[in-house]
Amino acid sequence: MSRISLVAVALLSLVAQPALAQDAKTVIATASTAMGADGVTSLTFYGSGANYNLGQSNSPTGPWPRVNLNDYRRSIDFGQPASRATAVTWVAPPQGTPAVQGAFNQLVTPANQTWAQQLEIWITPWGFLKGAAANGATTRTQTVGGRRQHVVSWNAPLKSPGGQAYRVVGYINAQTNLVDRVETWLENPLFGDMHVEAIYSDWREGLNGFRFPSAIVQRRAGWPTFEAQILGAEANPGNIQDLMTPPPAPATAGRAGGPGGPAPGGAPAAPASTSERLADGVYRITGGYVALAVEFRDHVVLFEPGPQNEARALAIIAEAKRVIPGKPIRYGIVSHHHLDHTSGLAAAVAEGITLVTHEDSRTYFERALGAPRTLAPDTMSKSGRKPVIEGIREKRVFTDGTRTLEVHEIKGLPHADGMLIAYLPKERIVAYADMFNMPAPNAPPAPPTAGHSAMAANLERLKLDVDTVISVHAPNPDRPIRGADIMGTLGR
Repeated sequence: MSRISLVAVALLSLVAQPALAQDAKTVIATASTAMGADGVTSLTFYGSGANYNLGQSNSPTGPWPRVNLNDYRRSIDFGQPASRATAVTWVAPPQGTPAVQGAFNQLVTPANQTWAQQLEIWITPWGFLKGAAANGATTRTQTVGGRRQHVVSWNAPLKSPGGQAYRVVGYINAQTNLVDRVETWLENPLFGDMHVEAIYSDWREGLNGFRFPSAIVQRRAGWPTFEAQILGAEANPGNIQDLMTPPPAPATAGRAGGPGGPAPGGAPAAPASTSERLADGVYRITGGYVALAVEFRDHVVLFEPGPQNEARALAIIAEAKRVIPGKPIRYGIVSHHHLDHTSGLAAAVAEGITLVTHEDSRTYFERALGAPRTLAPDTMSKSGRKPVIEGIREKRVFTDGTRTLEVHEIKGLPHADGMLIAYLPKERIVAYADMFNMPAPNAPPAPPTAGHSAMAANLERLKLDVDTVISVHAPNPDRPIRGADIMGTLGR
């Protein structure tokens, strides 16, 4: 190419850049006008809906569990920026006990300088346009789902723990100029760079031409985490300060991370791990969620290798190495897929531990642990190791000819499909998670929960001779639990 041609291309590029910037401004301004959002500095809307508990599904292939939200109201003050959402909740515990009434109260203020909090403002249709206008958005036009869309992208001023900018992408219908969808990404200890998507549909017109979506669905990690059916909305309400002020006595708080569950990342350091020798080469590791370390001839097996967070998992690994030195931790048995029991699995993968889970959960973990982890690099991403996951069905036996460890599937449990327990037949030790909590000594008798009955029924079905019972959630007060204690509380 001639020098003259190169100069022409360079000049054309310089001319095109302002045109693209102007095009983005035009798209944003046109959408704002179509939504009746020009001059809107605050708003409130109300209806009913549902919150979903991220990572706590009954099935690893099913949706997150639902909590109904009645009398839902949300108010946003873009000048602060701040947001407050309230609702009445009804929670049906998986143990089969009656539903419990509670309160949802989510407050996002300028002090909440995490993207887990702030995204609740900026992925709303109105917040998205304001963020795009203030943060140098770019745009392109493409067909998405059969519709022509203006795809508008911008970076939030906040940075991730890994120093990355949080990207926000909105899809504006080229025909209606209304926001159809907004997406971003948020760090999560299990799901990595977790996709967050908000879908807006069935737009209606309220007072003074202000338009609002009557249906909202937010999805995280592929499943809905929040939805609402909006009955009415008002722009610039005169009582916005009253709407934004929490009551003097705080109600039962909504989860800190907003509709999607607890805020990922930033977990406090785990307390120091200690251990208790149960038998030769068998240790109960405490200091948080409990783990069980079992010594074999040339390796170690952990039951519950990655609970709570990365710090807790690292503490468990360190304590297992201390009490059983010189042998690699080869396998980690994951009791079930719930987020509070798996948020430290990245540390186990970094250690080179093969994860053993129920076959129904294997694809779930492969997808979660195989996701990019650029927003908050962890020990796994830094190590360069990839997860190795083995699935089992009803039973697997680990043995070296001297010691035997059995892994069994628990059946008929409402709390989680594919729950696994570990059993040492020679030592008569069983380790389990989440099926029930032993009542305090001398506590008045209470009706057994569904999980309690399932535990007892499975021990009988499997014909396990149990003396010592190890719960991932230590009893309160912490004390030895015997197999006879479980059956005794059921009158068996």
